[in-house]
Amino acid sequence: MKFAIRNGAKIEFQIKRRVDDERDEKFTNQYTVSTLFPNENPVEALKRELLTLRVENYMQTVKDIRFPKRSEMREFGRVYNGKDDVYIKIRVELLGTYGETTTFVMSFHFAEKPFTPEMFPYRRNEESV
Repeated sequence: MKFAIRNGAKIEFQIKRRVDDERDEKFTNQYTVSTLFPNENPVEALKRELLTLRVENYMQTVKDIRFPKRSEMREFGRVYNGKDDVYIKIRVELLGTYGETTTFVMSFHFAEKPFTPEMFPYRRNEESV
C-alpha cells in the first residue's frame, strides 16, 4: 500500500456511505474525518495517515462478500488524540489496462467498540492499543 501511494496511486474515499444512514453520526467516515482533520482536504489527509500505518496497526484481512472477485480488504486500528480509536478498512487494487493503482478507503471512522490488545496480532504485549 505504501509503495502504491508513494508512486501515485489514486485514493478513493467513501465520505458518504449507505451503511451510515442507520449509524450514529459519530461513527461515520464524514464525521470522523471532519473532526480529526478540520480544514484539510480529506483525500490528502487520508493519504498522509495511510502512510503512517505500521504492521502493529494491522487487525485482519477480510474477503469482500459483496464483490468476491475483488481483492481482499485490510483492517487497521489507530488511536488518535491519545483516546479516540479509529477503525480503518482499505483495499489496494491494480485497475485498468495500464495498471493504474487505486487505494479504496472504505472505512475511516471512530470505532463503535473499544479496541482490545487481542485484536492486533502483530502488536507486542507492551504496546498500548
